[in-house]
Amino acid sequence: MNKPKRIDLHTHSLLSDGALLPSELLRRCAVSGHEAVAITDHADASNLEGIIEALQRVVDLQGDDFGVRLIIGVELTHVAPGSIDRLARRAKTLGAEIVVVHGETIVEPVAPGTNRAAVECDAVDILAHPGFLTLQEARRAAERGCYVELTTRRGHSLTNGHVAQVCQQVDAPMVVNTDSHEPGDLVDLAFAQRVAAGAGLSESQVRDATLTNPRAIVARLLAARAQGR
Repeated sequence: MNKPKRIDLHTHSLLSDGALLPSELLRRCAVSGHEAVAITDHADASNLEGIIEALQRVVDLQGDDFGVRLIIGVELTHVAPGSIDRLARRAKTLGAEIVVVHGETIVEPVAPGTNRAAVECDAVDILAHPGFLTLQEARRAAERGCYVELTTRRGHSLTNGHVAQVCQQVDAPMVVNTDSHEPGDLVDLAFAQRVAAGAGLSESQVRDATLTNPRAIVARLLAARAQGR
């Protein structure tokens, strides 16, 4: 019986502040047991086009190199709440398959209102490391089907327990991502599941956050890619 593989929907490459070329990131993901990875480099109005075009070239020319599906993405980072909807929609128009918003982590000075703007925008797929997520924000994420991130990344992960507790109250969907910047940031499925369990998720919720939900996202995106949308 084949062992389930990891999906990570929040990573960074040399296209922003990561340490690896997309090719090397894909190779390391292949070795560590991933079936798919989204490269979601930090973006604002200055570099959306460049990131998306570069990742599209990798998909077109090297998409079958290592057996790991590459999802084209961006992470809108320190974008003012009033600009999130406009830039998220532009990213999708340019070809981004997944849009992540850099949420209100407690270890960076993210503008208040960022979480709310992200969960309100139907072009945003994942709210990353949202810090002290409110019940109202989690409820809106649940209503819209916006995924909320539990993270393995140091610092950002300090509020995982709070995020999990709030999401559980309103059945907001969760995913476990790494926010990888360096090779050592990548984790295997077993570690991701321990992080989810450590945040207070039940066994079934751990499975949802690390397997069921990421697979559903990737299946939807690949189906849309196949249809040319």
